Amino acid sequence: MSRYRLDVAYDGTAYAGWQIQPNGDTIQAQLETALHALTGERVTVHGSGRTDRGVHARRQPAHLDLVRDRTPKELKTGLNALLPPDIRVLKAAAAAPDFHARRNAIAKEYRYFIWNAEVLPPPLRLYRTHVPRRLDVSAMQRAAAGLAGCHDFASFTANPNRPVASTVRTLSVLHVVKRGSEITVTARAEGFLYRMVRSLAGFLIRVGQGAEPAARTAAMLKARTRTAHVPTAPPQGLFLWRVWY
Repeated sequence: MSRYRLDVAYDGTAYAGWQIQPNGDTIQAQLETALHALTGERVTVHGSGRTDRGVHARRQPAHLDLVRDRTPKELKTGLNALLPPDIRVLKAAAAAPDFHARRNAIAKEYRYFIWNAEVLPPPLRLYRTHVPRRLDVSAMQRAAAGLAGCHDFASFTANPNRPVASTVRTLSVLHVVKRGSEITVTARAEGFLYRMVRSLAGFLIRVGQGAEPAARTAAMLKARTRTAHVPTAPPQGLFLWRVWY
């Protein structure tokens, strides 16, 4: 068996997320179907993480094993000829036998994009969350500063319907930056809880709207209980941006 790494970009609009599931097309299913057509082998593609329905990826690393050796160029060219146009292999490379796209990741970065203006340009409707009312970015930045660091983020996650060893995570970066009408929330950590980034974005939007004070962050973390104060922001604004190894 030979192991390969793929770096995959995708528009998640038409898909039920990364992971194969019985009720909906997924990125993983598309990749595995294309690989079978290309190689004749039934393989499992392991991604660095599970993006939700409607979430996008600028660069999602993945790995797979093949019985018959292929050149990286064969894999990249062949897969892109078979995949739908909203999924593309940016890079294919031979990988060490022990490389694991998820377990070897040491940090991940997500970016959440908000269009903060009265009108959302139609070409951006699938890639930005529209908030027409002017947001208080300074308040969002203060709240983000209170959330950065090592905390128990139980108040900022949804039930993944699977056991979770710990809800403690370290957010090494949580930045809010405004450029023109676009506000970008950048979150970087060793790993994230289920829907954690969308929960952080949802809370920060409420802070920007004046519905929550920035100083509430400490109380929210201490509560360790999900409430209506932390809505899950819509998926279309979220991108898996980068993964480090």
